[in-house]
Parts: sequence; structure tokens; C-alpha cells
Amino acid sequence: MQARLVDRMLLLAAAVLFSTGGAAIKATHLTGWQVASFRSGAGALALLALSAEARRGWSWRVVPVGLAYAATLVLFVLANKLTTAANAIFLQDAAPLYLVLLGPLLLRERVRKAELVLLAVVAAGIAMFFIAQETPVETAPDPVRGNVLAVIAGLTWALTIAGLRWLGSSYGASVANAPVVGNLLAFVACLKLALPVSSVTWRDAAVIAYLGVVQIGLAYICMTRALKRVRALEASLLLLLEPALSPMWAWLAHGERPAAWSLAGGGLILGACLFYSYWQRDRA
Repeated sequence: MQARLVDRMLLLAAAVLFSTGGAAIKATHLTGWQVASFRSGAGALALLALSAEARRGWSWRVVPVGLAYAATLVLFVLANKLTTAANAIFLQDAAPLYLVLLGPLLLRERVRKAELVLLAVVAAGIAMFFIAQETPVETAPDPVRGNVLAVIAGLTWALTIAGLRWLGSSYGASVANAPVVGNLLAFVACLKLALPVSSVTWRDAAVIAYLGVVQIGLAYICMTRALKRVRALEASLLLLLEPALSPMWAWLAHGERPAAWSLAGGGLILGACLFYSYWQRDRA
């Protein structure tokens, strides 16, 4: 019983750490490309240092999964530099329902009519973000472009999830090193655009270290250790704390306020994901 409680606390800790990403990205004056590159470089080193499993079972099959994850990492940073933290995380969290469309193509899973209805609900939620008339502010200077990047990040995150399922189910492979590959690829891909660095303050360095070591590395270790014993539905519900907290950190740290339409769209997306999780459990 105590072990189960520890696992739940680890998942909640992971969700809290993940949720701080948007506010932390906005706390540095480095460019989006610089944050994406250096954050992922630190994240890859942290994962290799903290997880023995991430250092084992390497295969060429982790490369395509790593590419999808790398794209997600980069797009999430760039989106947070352009739009609100709430928009970035809500739009990315539509990813589980994109899997409904990707399932037949990548995993040979049949699409059901009820799933198409849920997809329509998610599409309506995404549309609300583009209906919202958000005034550009210092922490969100180009909301429309940032929202577009966040939508694409949702798709690449769905590809990442599908890839991890493919690795685990088709080949029985460990999925722990895929995030390492993804972070390494993101670091290398963005490095040319990140250099040269004109100036770095202690605050910038501290933020990058936090994002890589804590927000990626430590959060991922907490999550993977807990997922070995926590049911998938319970884990997905506990991890919903991330999108719930992310706008709050951005508001507390930067005074960032998302538009009402954006909050409504985020609520619709999260509600659809929650309903879908319960529906999947009942179907099983």
C-alpha cells in the first residue's frame, strides 16, 4: 500500500516538474533555438546519468521515435516563446486523440465511430484558440504563430507515443533510451541556429540547467519508475496536473493571462481526453 502511494506521489511530482517548463522557458532571454538546443543537451546528459536503463538496449529502431520526440521538444520551446504557456500545453495535450487517426496507419488499430465524435470535439477545442483575440505581450509576442507550432507539437507528440508503443509491443524493446536519442537530436539540430551566443547571464545558465536536469531528467525518471506499477488510466489522470498547473506558473511568474476562448478550448480538449481515457477503460 505504501509503495503504491509512493508511485502516485512520483507521478504527481513528475507532473509538477513538467508543468514548470513554460514559465521557465519564458524566464530566460535566450532565443528559442538556444533554449531548445541547450535544454535538450542538458536533458540528454541528465537522463544518461540518472537512468541505468537509458544506457542499455540501444537499437536503430529508437531513431525514428527519437526524431519525433526531438521535433516535439523543439516545437514546445518555440511555441512557448511565441504564445502563452496555457496555449502551448493545451494544444500539445490534444496528442492522445490524434492517435485515433494515426492508429490505423501506424499501429493497425481500427477507428470507431465514437472516436470520430471525440476527434470532432478536439477539433472544436483547437479552433477556439484561433478564434480568441489575444493581444501580443512580452511573454507571448506572436500568439497565432505560437499556436500553430503547438498544434504541430501535438501531432509530433502523438507520433512519439505511437513510436514508443511500437517499440514496446512489436519488439519488446526498452523505451528508456528513446528520450535520450530525442534530446541528443534536438540539441544537434538546433545548435547551428543557437550559435553564437552573444551573452549569457547567471540566470540564463540556471534556467537551462533547471530545464535540462530537473524539468526533463528528474521528471522523466519519476514518471518511468511510477509507470511500472501504476495503471495507465490512473497515471493519465494524475499527469493531467501538468496542463492544470502550467498556466498558473506562467501567471505567477510573468503575469501571463490566456484569453477566455483559449481557456475554454483547453478545457474542452482536456475534458475530451479525460472522457476518452474512461471510455477506453470501459471498452477494455
